[in-house]
Amino acid sequence: MLLCYITDRKQFSEDEATRRRLLLQKIADAARCGVDFIQLREKDLSARELEALAREAVGIVQKNVGAENRESGTRLLINSRTDIAIAVGADGVHLRSDDLSPSHVRAIWAEPGTGTRARVTVSVSCHSPEDVRRAAADGADFVLFGPVLKKQGAAQIGPASLENLRRACRENIPVLALGGITLENARACLDAGAAGVAGIRLFQENDISKVVELLR
Repeated sequence: MLLCYITDRKQFSEDEATRRRLLLQKIADAARCGVDFIQLREKDLSARELEALAREAVGIVQKNVGAENRESGTRLLINSRTDIAIAVGADGVHLRSDDLSPSHVRAIWAEPGTGTRARVTVSVSCHSPEDVRRAAADGADFVLFGPVLKKQGAAQIGPASLENLRRACRENIPVLALGGITLENARACLDAGAAGVAGIRLFQENDISKVVELLR
């Protein structure tokens, strides 16, 4: 079961310095507990601010995963900014549905002088089975499909949403369900064919170690 923690420091009600500290602690917890992917998604930050935060996050993930588990442990993806992902030595990038193609990102990653590791992880946001098919054809490693649920905290997923997810999961690529996912409804997503789940509040508002244990 693949797990993806998507960050949003603005959900912490404290001042900016405290928000950053709490966010980095959550990232450390996620890496230590074996969450597969962390997507650094702080869209309001300037490029310089995002790069500084991403450098800290990369260091924290590497410290908590350990050199011996770098290829199989938690992978840090930067939302949309391939240039920043390369600059800070992140593990990859997460793309919007209207972003660069995964194949384009891989070509940039492989350019001489980038200094990046050979293995790059590319994920894509998808909102329809057609989006998923396109991402798979373009060489994405996995997709985040949603929103499965728009109402936060709802325990039950309706038949229409599940059928849409089921259709998306028929494509030849791992699909992670996103949007209103809880401990109570995650099983329905897996039964529909999802390879795992992704979320912000699911991980950020709870004890990550308990969430990971219960989900797995």
